[in-house]
Amino acid sequence: MAEAHRLINHGPVVLVTCGSTPHNIITVAWITPVSHTPPLLAISVGVRRYSRELIDRIGEFVVNVPSAELLGAVWICGTRSGRDIGKFEEAGLTPIPSENVIPPCIAECMAWLECGVRKRVEVGDHVLFVGEVLSATARADAFNRFYRLSPHNRTLHHLGGDHFAIAETVVEAKERRPD
Repeated sequence: MAEAHRLINHGPVVLVTCGSTPHNIITVAWITPVSHTPPLLAISVGVRRYSRELIDRIGEFVVNVPSAELLGAVWICGTRSGRDIGKFEEAGLTPIPSENVIPPCIAECMAWLECGVRKRVEVGDHVLFVGEVLSATARADAFNRFYRLSPHNRTLHHLGGDHFAIAETVVEAKERRPD
């Protein structure tokens, strides 16, 4: 039962920046869109996490989408506490100002979703933050002409523990008729 979530836990891993000064970064694998209009997404953060405290305090966060090349930084930000270290320095990441919120974006990432907290729900040992996307930006090379991720911008997907998958193959659904 404890491992059942791994069957559905394959969304992209993101780096969430939060707080004012100092800023913090948390690796989040539990993220999902929840509404088109208004644009809302939800992230799940452990109740005891330092980042949970910072998001509660500021009411804002940024979802930074890293490519697979940032696996080392993703690991550092997910396994060390911002109470003890400066994660930007430790992970070799560069903070850049956001357009609409206090927490910074991460320059090395391929996309950024700046969010204001719309709702907070305690769910067991986690807090579900529903954020309204106030700004969505992606690097110009993030997508190819078919709006698919470019080959060098493959996303990471957490499989559990220290195992990750890298999104690589794109498939297109075709209507199939029963035999």
